[in-house]
Amino acid sequence: MRVLGLDYGDKTIGVAVSDELGWTAQGVETIRRQSGEKDLARLRELIGQYQVGKIVVGLPKNMNGTIGPRGELCQKFADKLAREFSLQVTLWDERLTTMAAEKMLISADVSREKRKKVIDKMAATLILQGYLDANSR
Repeated sequence: MRVLGLDYGDKTIGVAVSDELGWTAQGVETIRRQSGEKDLARLRELIGQYQVGKIVVGLPKNMNGTIGPRGELCQKFADKLAREFSLQVTLWDERLTTMAAEKMLISADVSREKRKKVIDKMAATLILQGYLDANSR
């Protein structure tokens, strides 16, 4: 069973998927958000294409562990996904993943323009890999 990892943002949704054994996460794409309907349609295609059995959504918490407005939007999005696709949806603490993704891309000497295009996909990959690592024990 593959797991889909999502980094839900205002303008984009970063997408990653696990391998069939649930060991590694690979970045898939960055969805440019258009409308709720179109975004869900694209996610439905990806769920079918990769035969996804579970979804992990990054939950941006404040550094003190509280959940702010951005986190509340992610919680609502996760609830919507669970209802829409009838799959288990897990929220996963994503504190610092975008920063970590940015640092990795900078250290790999990726240009600023290219970083903008892949940062959300990379963040989704880090979110999903963190989840997979924590649940493989």
